[in-house]
Amino acid sequence: MIDPDALNVWFKDRLVGYLWRNPVGSIGFRYEPDWISTGGFAVSRSLPLTTEDFSCDASVAHHFFANLLPEGGVRDHIVRDLKISNTDFDLLRAIGGECAGAISILSVEREPSEGRSYRPLPDKELARLIAQRGHIYAAWPVDKRPRLSLAGAQNKCPVLIRDGHYFLPEGEAPSSHILKFELTDYRHLPAYETFTIWLAKQIGLPVVDIELHSIEKRFYAQIERYDRVWDERGEVQRLHQEDFCQALGYGHEKKYQEYGGPTFAGCYKLLQDASTDPAIDTQNLLRWQIFNVLAGNSDGHAKNLSLLYLQNGEIRLSPFYDLVCTRAIERIDYHLAFDIGGQRDPGQITTAHWDALARQCDVGPRFLGRLLQDTAASLLEQIAKTKALFEAQYGDYPSLQRIERVVTQQCNRAARI
Repeated sequence: MIDPDALNVWFKDRLVGYLWRNPVGSIGFRYEPDWISTGGFAVSRSLPLTTEDFSCDASVAHHFFANLLPEGGVRDHIVRDLKISNTDFDLLRAIGGECAGAISILSVEREPSEGRSYRPLPDKELARLIAQRGHIYAAWPVDKRPRLSLAGAQNKCPVLIRDGHYFLPEGEAPSSHILKFELTDYRHLPAYETFTIWLAKQIGLPVVDIELHSIEKRFYAQIERYDRVWDERGEVQRLHQEDFCQALGYGHEKKYQEYGGPTFAGCYKLLQDASTDPAIDTQNLLRWQIFNVLAGNSDGHAKNLSLLYLQNGEIRLSPFYDLVCTRAIERIDYHLAFDIGGQRDPGQITTAHWDALARQCDVGPRFLGRLLQDTAASLLEQIAKTKALFEAQYGDYPSLQRIERVVTQQCNRAARI
C-alpha cells in the first residue's frame, strides 16, 4: 500500500526512490530497486546505492534533501505565500520539482510531466518580478504554479532565457538561468557579485557566467546555471550536482565551520576522493580560498562549493558561484567562513597560518605560498582593468571603489608576509 504522505524522487522519467517522514518530521529515503539494478547513480556520496533504507533516525537523508530548500526569510516568505506547514517535507512536496541538480521531488500521485510549460515574462511582468525579488507564488494560479527550489538565504528566481526572452517555468519544467536581486539593506549586491565574479574570471578561476541587468531602475544579476545544458533539440537538460554539505552529510545549518560544519581541509579531502581530475580541481579549490581572503569574500562556506556530475561520467568541482566582496558591505561579519590555519580574521593571517593550512591539506607550504603570491600579483594587475571593463559595459559605478580598496589592501598585505 502506498503511503499518501510519501514523496517520489525522479530523474527525468525514471523513479529513483522514495521519501517518507516519521512523527517528528525526520525524513527517510530508499532507492527504488529497479533504479539500482538498471545502472542508476547515487544521488549523493552521503547516500550510496544500497537496498537498505536510510532511516529517519540516521538524519543523513534528511540532511541531503533539506539542503535543496531555501533558508531563513526566503523560506518563511514561501511558507506564508503557499500557506503550508514550515517543515522540510512539506516544502519539498510544494516546491521540489525544480531543484539544484537533476532530481525532482513529486507527490506519489504525480509523475513528471511529459511536456514542458513556460509562462512568458514580458518586460512589465519581469519588472514586477524584480521588484518583488522573485516572490511569485501568491499571485500564481495553483494549477500552473512553478515548483522552484533554490537553496540559500538570498532571494533568487530560476527562469528560462531563450533568444533574449524570459520565461518562468511552470510545474517542474527546468530553468536555464537564475536571477538575484537587490535587497533593502544591500542594494549593491547584484553589482558586487557580478564584479567579484568577473574579477575571479580575470585571474583564471573557473566561474559561472554572470551579467548585470536593470529594469525600471532596479538592478539584478543574471547567472547561467552550470547544472543545465542545452541538447541538440534546443531543450534544457539537467545535470546532477550536490553541494559539499550534501556530499559530506551536513545539514544546511552547519554550512559554516564556526557552527560545526566542514573544515576547508575536509572539503579538500572530499575533492581528492571524488574528482576525476583531482590535481586540477584541488588546486582550483586552494586558489578559491586564497581569492576569498584577498578579494574580501568572507561568506565562502561549504554550500558555496559543489560537485558536478557530467554527462560523460566525470565528477568535477563545479564552477565557482556566490562570490561577493562582503567586506565592502557594512554590517556583514568580516570573519572568514573557513579559517586559515586556525585564523578567521583576514587582517591577522600570517605565513604561519598559511603554512598550517597547507599541512592540513597535505600540500607543500612553499607551493601554497607561491599560489598566494601569484594570486595577489594577478589581482593587483587586474583590479583596475576589471573595473574599467565593468564600467564600460554598465556605466560608472562609484561603489566599486570599496571593493578596489579591500582587494588592494589585502593583496599588498599578502605581498609582505
